[in-house]
Amino acid sequence: MATVTIRYWAAAKHAAGITEESVDARTLADALDIARQRHSDSSRFSDVLGISSFLIDEKPVGRNANDVVVLGEKTIIEVLPPFAGG
Repeated sequence: MATVTIRYWAAAKHAAGITEESVDARTLADALDIARQRHSDSSRFSDVLGISSFLIDEKPVGRNANDVVVLGEKTIIEVLPPFAGG
């Protein structure tokens, strides 16, 4: 288990109501599940996560399954929803 930081950008920040938070997780899937639980009062949060891409320590996750992306201590997860103008 690692303590990681999740940073939210654009619509993800708006849906979460915060810019970042810390969670204890082993994988990206675990971290996102914890975030979904914490923000279950937001009707849009889970939807925004579903269309977002993720960076782990500035490297794109790409098409890797979230449950195989292992997190290390002090990892930074960036949640990037689609941006207008691409």
